[in-house]
Amino acid sequence: MTIPQDFSLDRRAIRARFGRSAAHADAAGFLAREVAQRMAERLAYIRHEPGRILDAGCGNGADFTLLGSRYPAAERIGVDFAHPLLRLARGERSFFKRLLGSARNTDPRLLCADVEALPLPRAAVQMVWSNLMLNWLADPMPAIREMHRVLEVGGMLMFSTLGPDTLKELRAAMPAGIGERVHRFIDMHDLGDCLVRAGFAEPVMDMETITLTYTDLDGLLKDLRHAGATNASAARPRALAGKAGWARARAAYDQMRVEGRLPATVEVIYGHAWKAAPKTTEDGRAVIQFKPRPTGEA
Repeated sequence: MTIPQDFSLDRRAIRARFGRSAAHADAAGFLAREVAQRMAERLAYIRHEPGRILDAGCGNGADFTLLGSRYPAAERIGVDFAHPLLRLARGERSFFKRLLGSARNTDPRLLCADVEALPLPRAAVQMVWSNLMLNWLADPMPAIREMHRVLEVGGMLMFSTLGPDTLKELRAAMPAGIGERVHRFIDMHDLGDCLVRAGFAEPVMDMETITLTYTDLDGLLKDLRHAGATNASAARPRALAGKAGWARARAAYDQMRVEGRLPATVEVIYGHAWKAAPKTTEDGRAVIQFKPRPTGEA
């Protein structure tokens, strides 16, 4: 996968925005919860019983209950780089409960870290779950390599991310000029290439479109702000050409109304892949498996 040289995301801004989004996490996480349910429906057709699951980009821990219901015996680990969201993910594991030793052993373990440098040993988990996290990386390859590293051979990566048509109406309504008004999202085929290059086998990917509708543009922008999901492009403009620019954007978006509502397209990409036994060592030497000769053969 070749990342365009003019495409980069402001990771510091993303971390700060997700930290501020903690105040609205319950209300603003409706899209992630819906996508998580659709991911879980896909799990019903996959035979896999992990003993330990990593939720990469767990946010406020909204998916832990779903994962616990699907895999009640599995240990769950959550990683996120926005500490205010992780504090919400602690849930009932308050300071006093931990002090009194009443926290359940089945409560998720939480780690504040970057997915590009996971604080876990090699082959530590049997499943990596990642819901709408990869779309916040300009280059997903380092994170995908880390997910591959921490998986056992035979382990599975299950993920969702956003595709290029996400917020296409907003992108079209914004005035042209210097800088990106809505940051770009990675194509499904490029993600598939990343999986294969990282060493994953049998990748399966599909895409669907979810259309949200709003009475006005302010409603959409409010949801994006509360979710911490505003433009993170390093090339983003710092203003929208003043009041005139906003007026033109509102008028352009208003022309897209369908049955009185403003549409907001979300292209969701789903995928899963398996960690296969390596064919080469890290220094490039081929791995050759020897099997004992069956008893009785000369």
